[in-house]
Amino acid sequence: MSYTLAQVVIHASVANDWFNAVQEWEIYDCIEDNLCESSCICGKEHIKYLYTIRNRQNGNALHPIGSTCIKKFGRIDLNDEISVIEGLFYLLHAIRNHEFIELNAKYFSRKLITYLYNEGVFDNDYNNYDGVADYEFFLKMFNKRDKDTISYKQRSKIRAIIVNSIRPYLEEQLANKIKQ
Repeated sequence: MSYTLAQVVIHASVANDWFNAVQEWEIYDCIEDNLCESSCICGKEHIKYLYTIRNRQNGNALHPIGSTCIKKFGRIDLNDEISVIEGLFYLLHAIRNHEFIELNAKYFSRKLITYLYNEGVFDNDYNNYDGVADYEFFLKMFNKRDKDTISYKQRSKIRAIIVNSIRPYLEEQLANKIKQ
């Protein structure tokens, strides 16, 4: 951990030591800077993901902070959140680039699928806004070791969920968070 990072985080925290100070923070927002023109609060230049973190105890915010520095907090919950957020951006770019999106580890993770479920992405008009079955189906298909056993009908349903549920969600949530 850099001295500058520790200094900035501790100064903006209630706690006076690193171990306790890092427990006070949560990720508030993230913007993707494809030109990598920004610098982290630690001084590192050319960061792509510009996170804003907010202190739960005093309301202070730090921005921009890169994912590398947030990972130095040593918190599994924040690392998982970073993984999901950056996965969402990656998936949106793949969709926009008209890539063939497969239900595999290149585009998805169990945490990402669960995040989408918790955000209500699988809830649609056609399933009476009860996306449990679609979530369970999506997770079951993701967990299949032999993807060749996925039938044409199942592949069609996967594609429909990506196009009709996931894509609109990503566009709505992330379109204004990409800095070109």
